[in-house]
Amino acid sequence: MQATTTPKGLLGPGTLHARIEEIKRAKGAAPWSEKVVVNEQIVGTLICQPPAHRTDRHYHLVDEWWVVLEGEIDWEIEGHAQVIHARAGDLVFAPAHHYHHIRPTGDRPSIRLAITPPGEFHRHDRPEHLAPGNR
Repeated sequence: MQATTTPKGLLGPGTLHARIEEIKRAKGAAPWSEKVVVNEQIVGTLICQPPAHRTDRHYHLVDEWWVVLEGEIDWEIEGHAQVIHARAGDLVFAPAHHYHHIRPTGDRPSIRLAITPPGEFHRHDRPEHLAPGNR
């Protein structure tokens, strides 16, 4: 039987502070991601992607939200007719069960902090009864 390990975040009781510039230097060129906080209630993940980086259209069973720290990112969120053009300093929210597609844009890599509960992952095939308006 193999032992499983719980992902550990960069921050926790032993490390209370980190600098994004130092994380960027350690990780190198985009794309990369870094789990910043991982506990029983929340996972905070820094995601760095270059412009036009391929991403998938997906949904989650719970709300998801982001803080754009650097660069520019477009979000298409189901039920929202307009593309959300976010840039550094913006917050973006995708409601549970809504498909969303994230597209890094601009002329340099973007960095966003994604906030989700532990164990949540990208889901691609949504049962009809979970679609917005059918619940």
